Amino acid sequence: MATRNEHKLRELAALLPGHELVPLPAEIDMPPETGETFAENALGKARAAAAATRTSALADDSGIEAVALGGAPGVRSARFAGEHASDEENLARLLRDVPAGGDRRVAYACALALVTPEGHERVFEARCDGVLAELPRGAGGFGYDPAFIPTDLSDGRTMAELSTLEKDAISHRGRAARALAGWLDTEAE
Repeated sequence: MATRNEHKLRELAALLPGHELVPLPAEIDMPPETGETFAENALGKARAAAAATRTSALADDSGIEAVALGGAPGVRSARFAGEHASDEENLARLLRDVPAGGDRRVAYACALALVTPEGHERVFEARCDGVLAELPRGAGGFGYDPAFIPTDLSDGRTMAELSTLEKDAISHRGRAARALAGWLDTEAE
């Protein structure tokens, strides 16, 4: 797995039962995320990890897109409030930048890229639509989850207020991981 992010690793491991996910060794450097799309960034990371480890590599790039901000922060979600900003700082900036009385529609987007040592590449993309809460709520999840209210549910809970099973059933990463798992299962046959 082309990540050292424990949240992503744990989430993807649960979504891909029967497949071993190993975190990226500390000595391997990842390329900078300079792509304009989640797929470009995920492919760059997966290519680098596959080349360095000489094994198949899976990479995730994901983020949130706000309609009121023309799709921002998008691929810059992890750095929205600055290069080394925390999840809390990024979320605070999003809540500040999206006008309280404006368009609160948001979407989570995810691209999972799988690259083999032989150079075969496959990308699985998925989205989850929602609205931005005015204040963060809930203790689960990470990133923008405390202010993301998925439209798939009608009870107004944020992603951070959902159980892991509820979140995985509707999240962008859950949808992309299920597409990947389905493809892996058909390739194994």
